[in-house]
Amino acid sequence: METLNYFLPQVWFVILGLFLFLYVMLDGFDLGVGILSLTSSDEERRGVLMTSLSNIWDANETWLVLMAGGLFGAFPLAYGTILNALYIPILVMVFGFIFRGVAFEFRELSQRKVFWNLAFGVGSFTAALGQGFALGAVLKGIKVDAAGHFIGSTWDWLSLPSVLVALTLIQGYVLIGSTYLVWKTTGELQDTHYKTAKLAAWTTLIGAVLITITTPIIYEGARMRLFQQPLVYIFALIPVLGVWLIWQLLQSLNRKQERSPFVWTILLFVLTFLGLGLIVFPYIIPRQISIYEAAADPSSLVIMIIFIGFLIPVMLFYNLYQYIVFRGKVTGGEYGE
Repeated sequence: METLNYFLPQVWFVILGLFLFLYVMLDGFDLGVGILSLTSSDEERRGVLMTSLSNIWDANETWLVLMAGGLFGAFPLAYGTILNALYIPILVMVFGFIFRGVAFEFRELSQRKVFWNLAFGVGSFTAALGQGFALGAVLKGIKVDAAGHFIGSTWDWLSLPSVLVALTLIQGYVLIGSTYLVWKTTGELQDTHYKTAKLAAWTTLIGAVLITITTPIIYEGARMRLFQQPLVYIFALIPVLGVWLIWQLLQSLNRKQERSPFVWTILLFVLTFLGLGLIVFPYIIPRQISIYEAAADPSSLVIMIIFIGFLIPVMLFYNLYQYIVFRGKVTGGEYGE
């Protein structure tokens, strides 16, 4: 039983990390394309952007639902504490999802698309902003009592570091959205997103550098973790790999490659998640609640693993099937016509 109490929370920490990564990667380019739609100069271009998402965007958000359900079942204490502490950012995210979802469907049938275009873009930006503030607040740490219940104020999530994290996450979404559109579009529209991808790569790099510098200065817990032996060597390697990946991404954009920029961007996201996971582990709420303190009963964790073991392959197959079927270029604004 002691082995299960030690091993199962770690398994669920990895599973939830996988769910979060798949969500950020897949819905990230959805949100990025939505934000980029605000910069489209005409309705035809915007139609191409919407068409590129029309058959895949619904399934991408399923991973966020799975992660929330898994967090509730595997770490109920953390679920309740995080929900209380991040009530406003989560509401902002949900309202953003509602706006973009309604706008996507209503735009198809509307004769005057201006309002729904704006709603889709603003909804995408709002959802990304809410996620960024939530991530920043969790990394900062949530105030809890001895029992692990939230005792902070409503606005604890709002701080300069969380603003920096939110803006950097938005730039990351714009980057992956731009590289996705480089892959899916042609001609002048593709050239435009080569340029937006380069700009987003630089702004994302600047944000990542600022976060890397300020995190150990502001947060004592992160500083202790970053300089802990032997992890300090890994944490020293991650920024070097990040700069190398950015360089490879910029080189692929300069060479006008179509698929490589998207691949390099995904590898950047993978590296970022590995770094965050190493900083946070073994805490589900950094430096406050560990995965062992927040874990549900071992029998519940085992039953959930059995269920998830059947569900994950099905969902991965469904996502992969979608992208194979709709793998071609988007060459016109057929969406909504």
